[in-house]
Amino acid sequence: MKFLLFSILLLISPGGFSQNLQVHYDLRHSLDPKLNPNNFPSFSFEFFREIDSAGTGSFLFKMQADLKGQANNVGQVFTQITQTLRFWKPKVFLSLNYSGGLGVSPDGYGFYLSNAFAAGVSYPFQWKGAWFSSQALFRYNAFKRPSYDLQLIFYFGKGLWAYRVFTGGSFVFWTENRDQGNEYTQDLHGKKLAFFGDPQIWVKVRGGFSMGTRINVYYNLLGGERQLQIYPTIGTKLQFK
Repeated sequence: MKFLLFSILLLISPGGFSQNLQVHYDLRHSLDPKLNPNNFPSFSFEFFREIDSAGTGSFLFKMQADLKGQANNVGQVFTQITQTLRFWKPKVFLSLNYSGGLGVSPDGYGFYLSNAFAAGVSYPFQWKGAWFSSQALFRYNAFKRPSYDLQLIFYFGKGLWAYRVFTGGSFVFWTENRDQGNEYTQDLHGKKLAFFGDPQIWVKVRGGFSMGTRINVYYNLLGGERQLQIYPTIGTKLQFK
């Protein structure tokens, strides 16, 4: 399951409102052809908004489409929604998260990216000109045999040289049942630890247009048990209001 999280800090702007469109070319086949039948384009749209200037909370929506199907048709769509809220003085936020999606196997069979609902706390902070946020959440994975788990998320973002260069991303750790209630996992037992990261670096070309890369890092998600995959992309980003 690909839990993309989501880089809130990539979207932060002085006005508290931002959206961007990213286009990537994923090079995973060139690096790992046994597991990946082809390289493919990927599109994502992200919308971020602070509720108000008083720090009450924020809202994030993200949708990503991977064109990894036959003849570069859409092979997977992922959606994510995050809402943070705070109605008290301590700068600890309530965090509510949803992710899920759909996909098509190379043989043309459809599958779900199972819904995941999570609730917990978020703590944003700044250090040496960089933005950070850490979250601890209780997660419900809506498999055929539901899984109740812990999820930890860490975001970071920093602009360099008057934001001509921006680096940021997210790292997500969570547990889930090995037995998801289907015929492929019915003989498995216990829980597994999974990890996804998407560190990014962008160089501003002109206005809101940037070029850069996103490095997709998977652990215990693709291929066999306890396997680590690292797949970079070549990307462009258009940020606008």
